[in-house]
Amino acid sequence: MAGPETTGATDANGVSATEKSTTGTTAVREKDARDMEGLEAGLDALDTVQIKRTSPTEVLVQKVLPPIVAVALVVAIWKLLVVAEVTDDYKLPDPGLVWDALRELWLQGELLDIVWTSVSRGLFGFLIALAIATPLGLVVARVKFVRAALGPILSGLQSLPSVAWVPPAVIWLGLNDQMMYTVILLGAVPSIANGLVAGIDQVPPLFLRAGRTLGARGLVSARHILLPAALPGYVAGLKQGWAFSWRSLMAAEIIAKSPELGLGLGQYLENQRNNSDMAGVMLGITLILVVGIAIELLIFAPIERRVLRSRGLLASAR
Repeated sequence: MAGPETTGATDANGVSATEKSTTGTTAVREKDARDMEGLEAGLDALDTVQIKRTSPTEVLVQKVLPPIVAVALVVAIWKLLVVAEVTDDYKLPDPGLVWDALRELWLQGELLDIVWTSVSRGLFGFLIALAIATPLGLVVARVKFVRAALGPILSGLQSLPSVAWVPPAVIWLGLNDQMMYTVILLGAVPSIANGLVAGIDQVPPLFLRAGRTLGARGLVSARHILLPAALPGYVAGLKQGWAFSWRSLMAAEIIAKSPELGLGLGQYLENQRNNSDMAGVMLGITLILVVGIAIELLIFAPIERRVLRSRGLLASAR
């Protein structure tokens, strides 16, 4: 009786069709694996943020030199206008007179006290506004009824000039620090809350669904999902909130006058206006501008760069 015969044709080299098929399938799989590895490597390269250490020379040329040149240009144009006598000298004082006013304040030991009076008020009021506006923004963003009720009010308060709150605040609270902080809060809280609401509105719904799947709800979801995902909009709201805080404080200091309030930048500016000292007025304006820019560069700009860097947006954060 004949044994079982082996089926399948063979080629001239004795290789069967089955073996050829197996070899071809293996080769295709290896090629697919190599293609997938190349694709993953390319995606990893796209996701990787290339961090290049900036040299001191580049920092000097790109960040330090431009504002210095801009300030020098403004002072030069100012000086040319004075020399050309485009207006009376009591309306446009010489830059040297403004420098003399600054030097006099420094020698009298009043400069740092004046600046610190306003800066301490502004920062403390901003921190209070931050503590109020953050939970308020979360509630407005996540509760439909609250959003329908308070959303338009917050937008209206944000568009209301801060100086409008000074007269009622004086009547309600008197000439004291509580009045100052009230004006700051009414100016800053709507901006911070609206910034947070805008940031939360841009959070992809997939993040929230994934969080609920992992058991993140309520405050846990807000702490670990909503706030981190909404950080770009939140930081923008913080910057705008600080701007409103500073503007509100300056308006309150210019209008409200009392020995109990001390001498801040706004009050110094108003005193020089009453004395018809235009050099002092220009110095007050310059100090207010410098402090606002310094807070922006020292506090908010690093925070913004860190947030953008964490999202792979380093190029726009430089």
